[in-house]
Amino acid sequence: MSVTSSRGSTRGVVFIHSTPAALCPHLTWALEAVLGDRVVLDWTEQGAAYGLKRAELSWTGAPGTGVKITAALKPFSGIRYEVTEEPSPGLNGMRWCFTPALGQHSAWMAPNGDTLVGEQQLKEVLLYARGSNEAVADMLEELLGTAWDAELEVFRHAGEGAPVRWLHKVG
Repeated sequence: MSVTSSRGSTRGVVFIHSTPAALCPHLTWALEAVLGDRVVLDWTEQGAAYGLKRAELSWTGAPGTGVKITAALKPFSGIRYEVTEEPSPGLNGMRWCFTPALGQHSAWMAPNGDTLVGEQQLKEVLLYARGSNEAVADMLEELLGTAWDAELEVFRHAGEGAPVRWLHKVG
């Protein structure tokens, strides 16, 4: 893929945690459309859900590629995925998660992988919680994506040791 951003390049990973086998070629084509290059995914069985497939892809591209990948995957129903984009000069990293039950969640990501919560987000939590510790806890859990992590965790572990394909093309 060609990198032509004044902000340089960044990298990230696409984790397709589960998908029906029939969608595998369509997801590959969607990623190719965003990345502008041929993509070969090593689809393996998803041990956490019978009949579903999983794959991972590391990518390098212009800042903002992660959100484009997420937009390309959004139309497909019945899949679980995560897309990460590492920080680049002047920009925070990002992580997007999707599950059929919960929909999409996105959050800023620190270089070490921690979820970042901004000042305005915290002020909003305090405003809407109206002094309720339980409400503060619930809203912070939502900002951190706790429910998404809980649902995806079993699918992440089922993919440990799976092959990762690196896609790097600059220039």
